[in-house]
Formats: sequence, C-alpha cells, structure tokens
Amino acid sequence: MTATDHRSTGSADVDGRDDGAWAVLLPAGRLDAERLVHHDTLELPAPAGEPGPRPGAPVAVLADGPLRLVALGRVARREDGTLAVAYTRRAFDEPVPAEPVRVAGPVTALDADVYRDLVDRLGPPPLRRTWLVSLDLPIEADSRAEAVRLFWSYVQELGPAELPAFVSPSGDELAMQAFVLGAEANQDPEEED
Repeated sequence: MTATDHRSTGSADVDGRDDGAWAVLLPAGRLDAERLVHHDTLELPAPAGEPGPRPGAPVAVLADGPLRLVALGRVARREDGTLAVAYTRRAFDEPVPAEPVRVAGPVTALDADVYRDLVDRLGPPPLRRTWLVSLDLPIEADSRAEAVRLFWSYVQELGPAELPAFVSPSGDELAMQAFVLGAEANQDPEEED
C-alpha cells in the first residue's frame, strides 16, 4: 500500500474550495506508463508564460483520442517548467467519456460545473480489496542469493511487456488471471485468445 491509498473518496475530489478547476491532457504515450506502474504524482511540463493552476487546485487528467477522463488530482506544486499533480482518484482501466471538455493545450482552465460533471461520471469509488499478485520465474543459479539477483535482473530487463504477473482476489486463488502490459492476457498455449 502507498501513502495515497486512502485518497479515493469523492469528498477529496469536490470539497467546495474555489481554487479553479483545470484539465490536464496526458502527453502522447503517457497513458500506458500511468496504467502500468502506480505513481503518486503526475509531473508534466508547465506551460510557459501562461497563468496556470495554483497548488491545491483540482485537476481532471484527460487522455486524447477520444477525449476521456482517466484520473482526478490536485496540484501538488508548480515550479519553473514543472507542474506536479497528486492523484486523488484513478480511472486508467475504466476511463469515462469527457466530451463536454474543450482542451486548448496541455493545461486548460475548467468551469466548476464541468469539473463536477466529470467527477459525477466516475461514480462512487470502488471498494478496495486485497489482491494476491505474484511473479514466478524458473531460475538456474549456484545459490539462493544468486537466484534472487538473477530474478531482479530479469524483472528489470524484461519488465511488464514480457513478464506476466498473476493476480487473484485474496481467498479466491482459483480466480487467478495473468496480466501483461496492464491487461488480462491468456497464458494457456492450448487456448486461443
């Protein structure tokens, strides 16, 4: 668990503060990176010379093609050249359409009602549950310590594009499913996808 696990309720997303809401458009190719690895913050280049969001301002994180909401957050900091958004809610695996939003670049001011509509589209956050996640690799080595070193080398070298991670709900291990690149992947060579 991470320090942001508790931040998944709608109350954190709309709290009545008037910091001005913003839309942040993920750069091309960034959606896959955000789906694959849990990040606490999203760091992006800040638009130079333009007024932008202040720390604490609510943010709707959008992906293009078609435009959809993939996360909510708050501006954690804005420095010269960098805008950091701390995630408060993620919807990378089940994004929602964001057609009322008109983006005019990587960072766009949003009307408060449009922001609230996007938050409402996400609905209530799903209940958190415990999952068992494993990665098993057969490794030939001279010792246990060497096997562990080789394991971490393979994990770093092959990564989520080639190594399936197996996940099941705690208490229901028979429901185990393989994931590759953040999506379910059939690992049975006897079955067709």
